[in-house]
Amino acid sequence: MRALSGQTVHVIQGDHRISGDPDAVLTTVLGSCVAACLHDPVRRIGGMNHFLLPDMPGAHDIRFASAAMEQLVNSLLKLGGRRDRLTAKLFGGARMIAGLPDIGQRNGEAALAFLRGEGIAVSAQSLGGQHARRVRFWPESGRAQQMLLVDARDVPANPRPPDPGGGTIELF
Repeated sequence: MRALSGQTVHVIQGDHRISGDPDAVLTTVLGSCVAACLHDPVRRIGGMNHFLLPDMPGAHDIRFASAAMEQLVNSLLKLGGRRDRLTAKLFGGARMIAGLPDIGQRNGEAALAFLRGEGIAVSAQSLGGQHARRVRFWPESGRAQQMLLVDARDVPANPRPPDPGGGTIELF
């Protein structure tokens, strides 16, 4: 895992990325998966993960919630972040197929349980529903945007540039 600088990077399933560069943008597309965006406002660093499955006893695979969350936290601590300053924004956890078990809800619950257990505050969340989401996160500022993907035509070819600031979720 390397820190990013001055680029837009897609965070794929089972992965995470971190940065403190003001020009770095992390992005992902989620269905039932969940992405946690963590930010340390003092060090001005942050990161995003993308996990597929809720926890399973003994699972240390980063496709599972606890392993993915712990790896993201540890990567931020290595860059000088402090656990007591971290704040989280959570996205995803949609129920994509009616009639099947709601893995998205379980993913969201697993992320929330991890954060509660670690004493990390959740400053914003957009979990559940029936639609996929495109998420963008600026790790240096903590700013996040999401777009609900009702139809593939809703995905913009040229997304708007970010405004300075952070602390909320913007719809785009």
